[in-house]
Amino acid sequence: MPLWLIYHPTGTFEDVASKESFAKDITSAYVGWGLPAFYVIVNFIKLTGTDMYIGGRPNTGNPFIRLRVDHIAVRLDDDDAAYNRVTASIDKILKPHIEDKGYDWEYHIDETERRLWKIQGLAPPPFKSEEEKVWIEQNKPSPWENSE
Repeated sequence: MPLWLIYHPTGTFEDVASKESFAKDITSAYVGWGLPAFYVIVNFIKLTGTDMYIGGRPNTGNPFIRLRVDHIAVRLDDDDAAYNRVTASIDKILKPHIEDKGYDWEYHIDETERRLWKIQGLAPPPFKSEEEKVWIEQNKPSPWENSE
């Protein structure tokens, strides 16, 4: 499960179309990497005036977007090239929605142990397994042999 928390100031991502476009691009990337679409969760968290502080001061300058991405479904190998591929892919997703609009931004990605993750009380099947292919096809979780 990738969970994206997008903290943004008033005046950015105000309309449904901009949020939907961004969420679709995020989801498309993960689907392209082999995950079910319903694994991808994107939350837009609007911060007003003095809700965001940078360096101990309210951010009153250029809009600043802070992203937190949690990865659980698949963990990366401890390999610099793998990390670079993922961050390059994230950068590509962000470009039209953040960079091209002239916003400032920062993100980080946390990886959580997959064994600590359940969806509707079910442990997800292994990545790219036959059982996960069923979840992809149904676009929802369903019981499987080792789902408890």
